[in-house]
Amino acid sequence: MQNKYRILDANLNRVREGLRVIEDVARFLYNDEKLCKKVRALRHNLSKITKSVYPRLVKSREPEKDVGLSIKEGKRSNIKDIVSANFRRVEEGIRVLEEFSRLISADAGDRFKKIRFKVYGMEKEITTRIS
Repeated sequence: MQNKYRILDANLNRVREGLRVIEDVARFLYNDEKLCKKVRALRHNLSKITKSVYPRLVKSREPEKDVGLSIKEGKRSNIKDIVSANFRRVEEGIRVLEEFSRLISADAGDRFKKIRFKVYGMEKEITTRIS
């Protein structure tokens, strides 16, 4: 079933992109090396979990057929909106990775679950700082 790999690929990209936005907030807005490294470590951990299946994920891509391409993004009024939107993106994407990766590896699903809960804590830490 090729589609499960498309779902995994899209959500891996979504999560890594969202984490990158959050990492840049920690790095450039807060100059917080510790927080920046924490977010980066999560991003790199995703790569470790998916390393063996990554070539298959890339092979499954069909961006020209993606019906979601025309979906409009919401407006962002401030940094808090950007951070919140990207945390939602990351959390939702990790949940999808957690569920669909279990079709391939129960261990990967458990590892994604742990990452998801780390992200919940990180969201509290960062959004509290913005408020």
